[in-house]
Amino acid sequence: MRAIASITRAVATVLAVGQVLPSVAGCGKKPAEAPPPPRVEVATVVQQDTPIYSEWVATLDGYVNAQIQARVSGYVIRQAYMEGSVVRKGDLLFEIDPRPFKAALDQAKGQLAKAQAELGRASNDVKRDTPLAGARAIARSQLDTEVQAKLAAQAIVRAAKADVEQARLNLEFTKVTSLVTGIAGIARVQIGNLVGPTSVLTSVSQVDPIKAYFTVSEQEFTEFHRRYPTEQSVEEARKRIPLELILGDGSVYERRGTIYFADREVNPATGAIRIAGVFPNPENLLRPGEFGRIRASARTRNGALLVPQRAVIELQGSHRVAVVGSDDKVTFRAVSVGERVANQWIITEGVKPGERVVVEGLLKVRDGAPVIVQPAPAAAAKAGG
Repeated sequence: MRAIASITRAVATVLAVGQVLPSVAGCGKKPAEAPPPPRVEVATVVQQDTPIYSEWVATLDGYVNAQIQARVSGYVIRQAYMEGSVVRKGDLLFEIDPRPFKAALDQAKGQLAKAQAELGRASNDVKRDTPLAGARAIARSQLDTEVQAKLAAQAIVRAAKADVEQARLNLEFTKVTSLVTGIAGIARVQIGNLVGPTSVLTSVSQVDPIKAYFTVSEQEFTEFHRRYPTEQSVEEARKRIPLELILGDGSVYERRGTIYFADREVNPATGAIRIAGVFPNPENLLRPGEFGRIRASARTRNGALLVPQRAVIELQGSHRVAVVGSDDKVTFRAVSVGERVANQWIITEGVKPGERVVVEGLLKVRDGAPVIVQPAPAAAAKAGG
């Protein structure tokens, strides 16, 4: 019994100590401190006149694309240019066997000499018999016949001169030259081929300047022309609109272009109209057939409110921004958005100029909670990007 009593007292002592220790430990612990407000970056809502840019897919083409064709029939005996090289207007590209045409020219010159001899004889007859006919030494009808013979000889001489000129041209046409200055294409014939007036020998494209074709919607075209009601104002506006060419690798071509012309009709299948732009290309970097994108601003939104795109929260078709008030507390506010301009977004409703919006740290803020404000870097807040 004594042993049981001793065990009971020991257990009671342990329980008593266990109850006292937590209370003692609790007396020395400090209450947990509230976490500090999150640190966020903010940008100021900017109001300014903002050009609205649009982009369209573009296809490059030569300013002039000349098909080089033979103008006489014959065998190609020489190719005088290197394919893909720059050729000048008048440079020799191909040569056709000139021997038949040289023979034809010699023959035409012989016929001309014969006709001139006949004309000389007829002229002498008329000169000799004119005074005789006046003196009634010969019949008047004989002089009339001689005059008509002279007129016929003159006509034959003119025809013979035309034959000589045509033969000379045909001989010149055996040397096929470039019609424009540009890039010569691949030869479509080989030495020894028989060619004729329908044969295309190669093509030469003038690429400086170079054209860029793109299509705009009928609505865009109509809106542009409504702002410029006269043809003169349209032409002046086209000259003032610089075109940027975005190449296939995403880089922007270093030279600006201008609008060259608009097509005469809207494509009824697509509802779009074709526009041609012109770009300087002195280094021949751009080539016909390349694809790219044309970027241009045809209108300006006056007094637009701009915020960085990363300040706008998109959720199921709605848009919100976190506005930091003068008390450094956050208020989430629904906004209506317009066009995107570089890294900025135009806000049409929901914010005012000069208000601060959170651009970094959106996941850390709560509606009505205070924040520690830090200005965003200038690059993030710059309008237009």
